[in-house]
Amino acid sequence: MSEYFVVRRWSRLVCVVLICTLPLVVSGQVRLRQDPAVTGPVAQTGEFVFTRIRYGGYRSTWNHDYPRADLNLPRILDDVTTMGVHVGESNVFRLDDPELFKHPIAYISEPGFWSMSESEVRGLRDYWLKGGFVIFDDFEARQWDNFAFQVRRALPEYQLLEIDVTRPIFQVFFQIQRLDFPHPLVRVEPSYWGIFEDNNPAKRMMAIVNYNNDVAEYWEWSDNSGFFPVDFTNDAYKLGVNYIVYGMTH
Repeated sequence: MSEYFVVRRWSRLVCVVLICTLPLVVSGQVRLRQDPAVTGPVAQTGEFVFTRIRYGGYRSTWNHDYPRADLNLPRILDDVTTMGVHVGESNVFRLDDPELFKHPIAYISEPGFWSMSESEVRGLRDYWLKGGFVIFDDFEARQWDNFAFQVRRALPEYQLLEIDVTRPIFQVFFQIQRLDFPHPLVRVEPSYWGIFEDNNPAKRMMAIVNYNNDVAEYWEWSDNSGFFPVDFTNDAYKLGVNYIVYGMTH
C-alpha cells in the first residue's frame, strides 16, 4: 500500500487567515461565535459514521475543524480499508443523547474548554463502561487541567497513562514508527495518553488522547488547500485510520 494516500502536494502558502474561537466584542458586549448548523443523525445502515461530541460552556469549541475533518477522514478510511464507511455525512451528539450508544466511537475536540452537565457526566461514564471509545484531540499546555478534571468527573477511579508507539493502537492497521510529527499551529511537544479498562494497559483502551497536537487540523485542510506538508498530513491520517480500526475491533 502506498505511503502517500493524500495525493495533493502542498503548494506555497501565501497567506493564512485563522478564524479563532475567541469571543467577539461588539458594542461593549462579549459574544461567542455561534455554533454551525448541524443536520439530524445519519440513518442507521450498519456502516461506520464519524460521530462528534457537542458540548457547552463559556468557550464552546466543540466544532473546531467541523465539518471538513469529519468528512475527510471517512473518505480516507473508505479508500484504504474494507470497512463499511458512511461517506458525505457525519453525526453530532451530546453525551447524554441515547443515540450516541448506537455509535462505538466518539470524537471530542478542544477538551481544554470542554464542560459537561451532570447528565452528560453520567452519559459519558455509561458510554465508556459499555464499550465506547473516545478520541480526544486539539488541546495543549495548561488546557490539560480542565480536560483531566472533566475525565475524573466521569471516571474518578481511572488513570490517564502516557503511551508510546509500541501500543497496539499504533500498529493495528498502519505500522506507525514515529509520533513526533508536530502540532500544525503551535510550538509544543506532542504526547499521547490512554485510559484503559481496569487501569490495566494490557486490557481494552477506552480513550486515546492527542495532547499538544491537533490531528484533525491536518484532516480538515488536506483537500486542495496545501496548508500543511503532505508527509505530516499522511501521518495524521494514519493515526485517524488506526484509531477507528482499533475502536471498531476492541
